[in-house]
Amino acid sequence: MEKGIIVTFVTMKRFLASTIVVLCLSVIAHAQTDYRLKFQKLIQSKLLKTSEIGISVYDLTADSVLYGYHNDKLYRPASVEKLITTITALAKLGKDHPFNTSLAMTGTVRNDTLNGDLYVIGGFDPNFMSDEMNQLAKQVKAKNIKYIKGNLYSDVSMVDSTLYYGSGWSWDDALYDFQPTLSPLMFHKGWVTVTAYPGAKSGDPANIDVFPSSSYNVIENRTVTGSKDSFDITRDCAHAKSKFIATGSVNSRKVNIITVADSKTFFIRSLIDRLKGNGISTVVYGGNRETPAAADTFYTIKRPLKEVLKRTMKVSDNLNAESMFYHLAAYGKKGKYASAADAVKVIYQFIDELGMNHDDYKIVDGCGVSLYDYVSPDLLVAFLKYAYRHQDIRNVLYPALPIGGVDGTLKRRLENGNVRTNVHAKTGTVTGVSTLAGYLQTTQGHVLAFSIFNQNILKDWRAQNFQDRICRMLAE
Repeated sequence: MEKGIIVTFVTMKRFLASTIVVLCLSVIAHAQTDYRLKFQKLIQSKLLKTSEIGISVYDLTADSVLYGYHNDKLYRPASVEKLITTITALAKLGKDHPFNTSLAMTGTVRNDTLNGDLYVIGGFDPNFMSDEMNQLAKQVKAKNIKYIKGNLYSDVSMVDSTLYYGSGWSWDDALYDFQPTLSPLMFHKGWVTVTAYPGAKSGDPANIDVFPSSSYNVIENRTVTGSKDSFDITRDCAHAKSKFIATGSVNSRKVNIITVADSKTFFIRSLIDRLKGNGISTVVYGGNRETPAAADTFYTIKRPLKEVLKRTMKVSDNLNAESMFYHLAAYGKKGKYASAADAVKVIYQFIDELGMNHDDYKIVDGCGVSLYDYVSPDLLVAFLKYAYRHQDIRNVLYPALPIGGVDGTLKRRLENGNVRTNVHAKTGTVTGVSTLAGYLQTTQGHVLAFSIFNQNILKDWRAQNFQDRICRMLAE
């Protein structure tokens, strides 16, 4: 009797446990069905009648795929490509990897004269600005140098010296600050600010100011002071001409930004100006030359990768992304004169390490400006998963991402409700393309990695609103 009761009790426990499991699975399945129904309604949006969408969502907490729609198809990534570059750089180079600009010299200093040559060695620092340029000049002066019997040389041997633009970049974007000419010696991000002020009276040429000032800057002033504003600044970018041409009517203060035609020459001419400003009067530029092994490297401006990537993520700086890209190239080449192909090889190897097949994708630059980049939503999520699961990478990447409604390129998006401060994601925008990829947390406390690719769109804001709706739904 007692044994029968025990057997019956055990049987009932098993039955109840099985029933609970079945009920739980039913609830989960029901919840997933409802979730997919919500997405099904969303992807029937009018926006998608003339455009395409790819979505991949992964539940990092549950370690499971949450949703996918055309998630393995190829799309142009725009600036979410920067996530691929940045995460690869953090994994292969580390957050403290240096982006250095150095001074070296040969010969000796005697009686305020350098009896040798001066070298400036480019390390592709994208954040090298006027303060850093002034530091270089002051360090030469600090060596008690007033005269240089030899030459000043630019050492740009880190990468192929024929490098100017990324593969698949549009030539007619060359005037804009998001597409500067590339060099291991970058100054002021490869662009200048041109400000026009009205002249003394109507008909007079406008007054033109260029910052930072440099003997590299040559202005052809075709402006007039007039009753309305139509100021423009341009140059012959198709033929890489350096002279700036100012045109139009100027009635009030107007400010334009324009790239320089040759970033390395801009750097060198600006350095020579500052050397002369520090009393070093005889400076002759001798062109490109590798720094001899016996040279004395006496000063270095150091910048860690973690500082470079902040601007890459927050404001989607293309130059910063390309800088990391070419540091990956140098890492892959393990020598000088690295190329974009060397960087791509490193990224492809990393894609294979993630369990994906690099032959399924095409990557040619580090920032996503190229017309030739093609990746899938699933690939972006694979990178995001890797970053999240490696704390040393997550601790650097996550706070650098734009935060919904707070800062960076998401400051004016996701400004209220369950997504404000919750979405940490990288945006991407080029003509016809809008993308978003990153992390958010659900109300149940689950952390999700997601990527959304909108393609063939005519109005960016419509795609962005669509992406924001998805984020709000995921956060529920």
